[in-house]
Amino acid sequence: MKTTLEIPDATFRRAKAKAAERGMPFRQFVTDAVEEKLRTESRAGERPWLKMAGKLKHLHKETARINALIEEEFGAIEPEDRV
Repeated sequence: MKTTLEIPDATFRRAKAKAAERGMPFRQFVTDAVEEKLRTESRAGERPWLKMAGKLKHLHKETARINALIEEEFGAIEPEDRV
C-alpha cells in the first residue's frame, strides 16, 4: 500500500542514510522499523524483566536464609527489649 508520511527533515535524513548504509531501500527500512515497533509494543505487556528475574528463583531460599542470619546477628547486637 502506498501512503504519505510526514517525517521531520533531520529524522528523514538519518533514516535515509542508515538505509543506504545497510544497502536497503528506504521503504524497506521504514517497513522494518514499523514492524519492529509493533513487535516491541506487543511484548510490552509481557514484562520482559520477569524472564530475567525468574532465572533467579533458585536463590529465593538462599536470600531468606541470609536475611534470617542478618536478623539474628542484629538482634544479638541490638536486643529488642532495650528501650
